[in-house]
Amino acid sequence: MNADLIFRDAKVITVDGDFRIAGAVAVRGAQIAAVGAEGDVMDLAGPDTRIIDCEGRAVIPGLIDGHAHMDREGLKEALPSLSGCRSVDDIVERVGALAARAKPGDWIVTMPVGEPPTYDGVPETLTDKRFPDRWDLDRAAPDNPVYIRSIWGPWRHRPPLVSIANSPALALAGITRHTPSPAPSIEIEKEPESGEPTGRLIETNLLPIIEHALMGVAPRFTLVQRVAGLTRSMEIYNSFATTSVFEGHGVAAEVLDAYKAVRRADAQTVRAHLVFSPSWRAAGAAEVNALLETWGGWLADAGLGDDWLRVSCLFAEVDESPEAALRAQSLPHTGWAGFYPDHGMAREQTLEMMVAAARAGIRVAGVKPHLLDLYEEVDRQVPLAGRRWVLGHINILNGHDIERAQRLGLVMTTHTNRYIFKEGEAAAGRLGKAGADQIVPLAALSRAGVPFALASDNMPVSLFHPLWQAVARKGREAGTVVSPDQRLSREEALRAATMGGAALTFEEGVKGSIEVGKLADFAVLSDDPLTCPEDVIKDIVAETTVVGGRVVYER
Repeated sequence: MNADLIFRDAKVITVDGDFRIAGAVAVRGAQIAAVGAEGDVMDLAGPDTRIIDCEGRAVIPGLIDGHAHMDREGLKEALPSLSGCRSVDDIVERVGALAARAKPGDWIVTMPVGEPPTYDGVPETLTDKRFPDRWDLDRAAPDNPVYIRSIWGPWRHRPPLVSIANSPALALAGITRHTPSPAPSIEIEKEPESGEPTGRLIETNLLPIIEHALMGVAPRFTLVQRVAGLTRSMEIYNSFATTSVFEGHGVAAEVLDAYKAVRRADAQTVRAHLVFSPSWRAAGAAEVNALLETWGGWLADAGLGDDWLRVSCLFAEVDESPEAALRAQSLPHTGWAGFYPDHGMAREQTLEMMVAAARAGIRVAGVKPHLLDLYEEVDRQVPLAGRRWVLGHINILNGHDIERAQRLGLVMTTHTNRYIFKEGEAAAGRLGKAGADQIVPLAALSRAGVPFALASDNMPVSLFHPLWQAVARKGREAGTVVSPDQRLSREEALRAATMGGAALTFEEGVKGSIEVGKLADFAVLSDDPLTCPEDVIKDIVAETTVVGGRVVYER
């Protein structure tokens, strides 16, 4: 049979067991039909075969993001942007234009002040060197409640988070000079003399509280917005060669609903494996064991779904913070998070849940190394070897931690954007030369045989940033190389971004490399990640992306 697609004149980096380089790849249906020398592959060409000339470009397996938060990216386009505003008057003009198109009383909710994706430097980047206040926004929209949202803190990873409400919005929220702050980390800024709120709401949390508590009256993301945002997100992730994501932090029902709608419309272009993020507050006083016995069965083993959309695993976290309770005030809505803020429990309850999950055959996914102790306690009751429980956001791991992870059979996901690029230099300063090798120790994990995937955490969306960080390990502040002995080779980093991601979901046999019979998920790149200058790796984009044998993106 003839091929449907052939990519010729290519440098096909197969990432197979031998890391073979081929000259062409052919696709039939949803699978790879041939990979090898161009002359051999071209024998599959027929009159209806689409032939794409790669002009010598690199072709790699589709990247698999181990901790993506993909749904967030498109949501950034659901709200009007303030990008390009250089002064308070510019913001007033932008909001005024929105008010001119709105009916009196309609809410106007915008993206934060500043420039995406990180919103750095505000308000100093404005000529006024200050954020607008309620009275500025009243000038723009006297007949409409206006709310300028704060950033999702991890985008910038520097507090504070500032949101602004005008007078009608403050009135609807019931915020007056007498309103107390709901938490020590939150300031309702007030005029020194009158005590009246200025409209500026300031918090030092990285995950916002104000939008769920004080400003819970403001409109939430709707299902229509989430569906449109998710569809757009997939296009953006495809543009950086990502073809699959693992949502290791879990998703709430409103995100799952968006995924189901996109799947029903046959509009999905990124394969998604979703972890369930429970709202334990909604579960009330029910026993964890009873819950998993009654409704947890669908999460067991491979869960429910197919190669495109699958739900399995249960998210676990130890968290009894008052901040989580404040965020839970807006349930079932989750804002930027996309996961329930009350998915954490007390340590003993979390352990009980993990043991019950292990007995039910449900995998558990958690973040940060503090869960290693709990995983070990579960292992004493129900052996975990072979189950591939997931530990994400790895930051500081010593040799003992790595040995435990290997013995427990864990798979890991990284967060190099944060723990190497943003915080690595500071961590190296704290730990000193003797301890620096504990910072995201990728080479040590590789030597120990602990599988791991690279992850974007949606900051930014491109997995070529983590791939570059794994190779170069440069910090954000001074460009210092963080823990140079933990560098990966380019080949090792690419394998982590492909086959490492497949290992998260037991799918090494169907994706993660360009081999005959595997899913036809791959991308033609703007640069060769194996040979381009090191600092160019982070800037690589996809020219063409194929998922399931379909061209889903062309630049």
